[in-house]
Amino acid sequence: KKFPPPLVAPSGATLEEVREADVLIHVIDVSNPVWEKQERAVRTVLNEIDASDKPIVRVFNKIDLLPDDDAEYLRYEAAMTSNSVAVSSVRGDGLQDFVAVVEDALADLLVPIEVIVPYNKGEELNLVHEVGNVETVDYREEGTYILGRVPKAVANRLEQYNVNQPQGIDSEGVDEDEIDWNAIGRGRHSAKNL
Repeated sequence: KKFPPPLVAPSGATLEEVREADVLIHVIDVSNPVWEKQERAVRTVLNEIDASDKPIVRVFNKIDLLPDDDAEYLRYEAAMTSNSVAVSSVRGDGLQDFVAVVEDALADLLVPIEVIVPYNKGEELNLVHEVGNVETVDYREEGTYILGRVPKAVANRLEQYNVNQPQGIDSEGVDEDEIDWNAIGRGRHSAKNL
């Protein structure tokens, strides 16, 4: 469908936000008799803008307006389907489940880390707290120990502080003490024992 000109720019901005989002929340008015058709239309648009690969939390809203059997069926469908929840925003039914489903969807985007961040790298520590889920913090002599989950990009950034990486070994498994840097500089040698 063509949008009226005053709606084109705001729609473009909204679609751009959808493309940049980590998780999409699709609130579906299940009291509308054509809600399933509307849901398919939304999925078509997401596919067209290359956003269909994102996790989508399906929120079946307004279950309080449905006959009891229909409401029960949607509650069951939501319970049996990942990233789905049935709610009544007016009555507050299912809102705790909604929060849990969103938390689960976001947790799936995080990877585990176990790092010791030096005390002089406070910005790294702040980043972990801002975008991650910190399970354990311990202040040690060499820095702040953190066990938690963060987005993959942050985990890559913190790789140098990984507790499980042996000291003196670089990320490719080469012992830095075994490298003759002067010989390499002259083009005669490479790392020993490779």
